[in-house]
Amino acid sequence: MYPDHLLEDILKRVRTIAMVGASPKWVRPSSFVMKYLQGKGYKVIPVNPGFVGKEILGEPVYANLSDIPGTFDMVDIFRNTAAAGAIMDEAIGLTEAKGISVVWMQLGVVNGDAAKKGEAAGLNVIMDRCPKIEYARLFGELGWGGINTGIISSKRPKLRA
Repeated sequence: MYPDHLLEDILKRVRTIAMVGASPKWVRPSSFVMKYLQGKGYKVIPVNPGFVGKEILGEPVYANLSDIPGTFDMVDIFRNTAAAGAIMDEAIGLTEAKGISVVWMQLGVVNGDAAKKGEAAGLNVIMDRCPKIEYARLFGELGWGGINTGIISSKRPKLRA
């Protein structure tokens, strides 16, 4: 649905990500994604109204996008499909003030109406994808325990003569 060159371009130009639905619980997917993206040099700003005043992976938590000081390039939605519409509306309203150019909806989050609104406002919108997975796939990272990388294999190596 999304050409690789589009995803690669987004992941190359984005530097700061507001992650709506970030969790301080290390077993949650948002925690894995946030930590991975931080390790790749992205600044990830957690947004979760239940944890305002605390930190997640060393970053202060904000209640909503408008509370974040400064600018950020991308909004990563780790909330359900129904919540994506209101988050998109907030992102659209802040596009100029915050510098938002991308709204990325995580795996399982598909909201066509929100996507149409975002695209009409000039945003790149990605649905039902994970930036961690796409980064690993597009930039040759060892992902999913070596599957499809050729580094780990169940096949015996060929003996050299």
